[in-house]
Amino acid sequence: MIRVLLCDDQAIVTEGLQMILETDADLRVVGVAANGAQAVELSAAIEPDIVLMDLKMPGMNGVRATRAIRRAQPAVAVLVLTTFDEDSWVLDAIRSGASGYLLKDTPRDRLIEAIKDTVAGRTHIDPQVAGKLLQKIAHPAAAADISVLTEPLTKREIGVLKLMTEGLSYVEIAGRLFLSEGTVRNYASNIFAKMGVADRTQAVVAALRFGLVDDAGRGEA
Repeated sequence: MIRVLLCDDQAIVTEGLQMILETDADLRVVGVAANGAQAVELSAAIEPDIVLMDLKMPGMNGVRATRAIRRAQPAVAVLVLTTFDEDSWVLDAIRSGASGYLLKDTPRDRLIEAIKDTVAGRTHIDPQVAGKLLQKIAHPAAAADISVLTEPLTKREIGVLKLMTEGLSYVEIAGRLFLSEGTVRNYASNIFAKMGVADRTQAVVAALRFGLVDDAGRGEA
């Protein structure tokens, strides 16, 4: 059972989302927050698997809430669900640790799939948003605050990173490379530290920008 926390300042939205999500036997809405501050408090109290986060809200917005939740609870995924696709919102949300970014017109089935995939470690970015993100990656000056490597990645780390960019979960990466999931997570932690990023979403963005996976090797540790 995937435990979901909803965060949106419009009650009609959270009520509708709850009805939609609970049609799936694998999902359970365990809390509803009306702003970012409430989301941070509820997330700490009930420890959901994932937070479905709006961005523009009174008081603490979704970007700040995402950053606070991800810092305090790294195991809790945050999936943005909003009406805003402006460049600044997209980049700020991802840099704050969001695992994906969807717009509110996302079809029901795709939303449910995205929630399950996000908890499994995959990344979902709305096609409209992905285009803006790729434009930023293609123009380094627009994303200059993504850190460069503090030290070189090993061939094995590059191989793990490449599979991350392909959207594979840690379990799937482990199977592909004949490793344990724990070993893959250890490699991921080393990768994040060397790249100066907070999570796999930021690592993927930086990897694409700097071309770190163009010649990925998988034969060495």
